[in-house]
Amino acid sequence: MTAAQLGAISTSHHLATEAGAEVLRAGGNAIDAAITAAATLCVVYPNNVALGGDLVAIVRSPDGEIRFLNATGTAPSGQTLEALRDAHGEALPLRGVDTITVPGGIRGWEALHELGATRAWADHLAPAIGFARDGFPNSRSVARELRAAQPEFSKDPGASAIFYPDGTPLAEGDTVVQPALAASLEQLASEGPEAFYSGELARTWIAGLARRGSKITLEDTAAYRPFWDTPIETDFRGMRVLTGPPNTSGFMFLRALNAITAGIEDPLGAGAGELARAFYESNLVRTQLLSDPTFDGATGAQLVAATAPERPIRGDAKASGDTVGFSAVSADGWAVSFINSVYWDFGSYILEPDSGIIFQNRGTSFSLDPESPNAFAPGKRPRHTLMPVMVLDGDELRYVPATMGGAAQPQVHTHLLQRMLAGEDPASATHAPRWMVEEITGDTQVSVVVEADVSDVAKEAIEAAGFALVTVPSRDESLGHSNVVRIDPGTSGEPTYTAASDPRSDGSAIVVLGAG
Repeated sequence: MTAAQLGAISTSHHLATEAGAEVLRAGGNAIDAAITAAATLCVVYPNNVALGGDLVAIVRSPDGEIRFLNATGTAPSGQTLEALRDAHGEALPLRGVDTITVPGGIRGWEALHELGATRAWADHLAPAIGFARDGFPNSRSVARELRAAQPEFSKDPGASAIFYPDGTPLAEGDTVVQPALAASLEQLASEGPEAFYSGELARTWIAGLARRGSKITLEDTAAYRPFWDTPIETDFRGMRVLTGPPNTSGFMFLRALNAITAGIEDPLGAGAGELARAFYESNLVRTQLLSDPTFDGATGAQLVAATAPERPIRGDAKASGDTVGFSAVSADGWAVSFINSVYWDFGSYILEPDSGIIFQNRGTSFSLDPESPNAFAPGKRPRHTLMPVMVLDGDELRYVPATMGGAAQPQVHTHLLQRMLAGEDPASATHAPRWMVEEITGDTQVSVVVEADVSDVAKEAIEAAGFALVTVPSRDESLGHSNVVRIDPGTSGEPTYTAASDPRSDGSAIVVLGAG
């Protein structure tokens, strides 16, 4: 007798995948597994995600309804555009206390828990608490980012104590122990999400950041709420592709798919130059127009249809690290494409020592130009690189992909979906060579980062389209960490799952089996 498949989960760190899979084995659903994996990632993958980060997700419930969750954080109510311009001039710094917005991630976990979890809130956090308290072997990615970040991150007292003992960055395989973070997670487990937003834990981290000059107050955090919204979508090769509306970058993915549909032949080969041009134009639209729709920003439909500006516009500096994107599906019909993030590697470079929490630097994405749709304002959400995705065949779920990669996330998704709908399985698609068009950060020619094993045909097409090639090793981490679960109709009527995790990460994918 063949064992039934209970579900599947794919994340960017094997310890988080295993924690989520164990929840599925014990009878939990995809929501339970996703929250557990996310909490674990906040401990074991701190260059990419932490309790002080944001969250977006697309969720499919067993009745077929698909929802988008926006748990991106808001700017402090006591901060002003004028004060930031006085302090920083024409642009916010890339790091530091003024880049920290109210973290939305834990309220996002709460919203997901209330929507469909079957396990107790504290159960979601148990593996994370164990890893923070007892330690775990440092991963390749975190070790690499600690080395790269050392000149600045090691100056932070909280970070220095945890990640740079005796002034040396923790290496791959070294044991990482985070006692203050373990205590914060224990408070969060026993008191619920309110602990982080209005309880003693909130007072602790808010006071710690205030000593660094933060304007975030207890009133800001207590008032913060995420919200549910409707995904935006397009048709592509007979499939419905759904992603996040603004302030996320999901519209860029839909623009790329629409461009392929409009007539790009062989978009990852001889047509790569045309696809690169489509990505470039989407980068310009994002820089010019993407902002918080609750502050009268453009809608998803407007951004998909927008004409790219003719002149180049300088975009955001390139992020490193930045995000986890993972996928979870359960046989009862729940599915989640889940994105949790501190933005750049280790976020703001601030680890508040009393709580052990690293805080994001999402505020650096605000403009200090008063005329920009994305100009800083109290209570406003900055534009985001984050974007969850689901792909359906009619009303039937077919793929649940997720990725990190900063502004390249829509490009990674385009590569993945193009390959999978051409017949590749998730493992082949996630392992295949990739390239991405970088945002304009100076006055030089626009660059396309290409992995060494990208085909010569694609490279030649991209160069012929006027882009400069920057070659990196194959399976380079700068090209994103993707995760995919594919859902196929089974012969007995029950779905079957195929899952894969990107070799550029430290992740794994598990299809969970029941008793045979």
